[in-house]
Amino acid sequence: MKLLVLEQWALGDLALASPFLHAASQKYEVTLIAKPIAEDLRRHFWPRVEVLPFRAPWTVFDRKYDLWRWPWKTIMELLRVLRSRQFDLAVSARRDPRDHLLIALSGAKHRIGFPRLGSQALLTQAIQCDEMLTHRFSHWQKLAKALELDLPEPIPKKQKERELIVVHTGAGRMTRAWPLERYAELVRRLRTQQRKVEVLCDPHQLEFWLEREERAIVPENLDELVCLIGKAAIFIGNDSGPGHVAAISGIPTFTIFGPQLPALLAPIHPGAEWVEGTSCPFKPCYDSCHFSVPHCLLSLDEDTVWRKLEGFVARQVPTPELVNRKPL
Repeated sequence: MKLLVLEQWALGDLALASPFLHAASQKYEVTLIAKPIAEDLRRHFWPRVEVLPFRAPWTVFDRKYDLWRWPWKTIMELLRVLRSRQFDLAVSARRDPRDHLLIALSGAKHRIGFPRLGSQALLTQAIQCDEMLTHRFSHWQKLAKALELDLPEPIPKKQKERELIVVHTGAGRMTRAWPLERYAELVRRLRTQQRKVEVLCDPHQLEFWLEREERAIVPENLDELVCLIGKAAIFIGNDSGPGHVAAISGIPTFTIFGPQLPALLAPIHPGAEWVEGTSCPFKPCYDSCHFSVPHCLLSLDEDTVWRKLEGFVARQVPTPELVNRKPL
């Protein structure tokens, strides 16, 4: 049977969908509509899934409702391709009527999703779920149950002999990026403990690290990012896509949260821990901060983060003394 899956948002959203995609590909002929970056994840995590690359205009952050700017020719060609495939099933894990309209126009016979604003009329099976109160991954779990899929454990056992701590300082949105000066202090404290640390960063952050004579790596592409993260014992970073990639790679994560809530978007690893920004009446903000700067994130100083991070590192990575001690 042919299954059409929609996940058209960012890297972290695709990572959260990975256990479902892997399980579904064992039972169905799966086609995924997603941004082009999905092709790199496919090679690593769900190689049997076919990716149809598509940049949905309603997933951009700015001017998404300027309909005259939408790539209508591309959309019509996508619909032509989808209808020619004659899908038996189509699913979306989002409460988004635009997703539901797309899968309805695809001609899929059975369409499962989470209705909103009357979009249940476009679905053949509507699943009720309060998106504001549940983790994003729970939507994929509910879809798996509807399709009678057993989701695999998304994480293998951690390799205890690993020592490398990967610190990733980038984020897709600046409202989620903790200041670089504070990351530099964390790196300094970890190295004071004789920890092995590698810094990954976004291109515009490289100059900051070079000025401090600190080695930092800017991954050339997503494939290289996945490979670099895969060498780590633990991952430290912002509330962004690389942290979710680390989690599905089997790596415990420590996340510095700001505008978002861990209850909704924490990485899906049993060893995941985090520090949460201060409370705000507007949280979760979904990347549109009501203030000129994200005070909830900037209020987290180095000492506050370190108090939680130090315990996390000690629990997950053997101390250098134990690693280097020779057996009697």
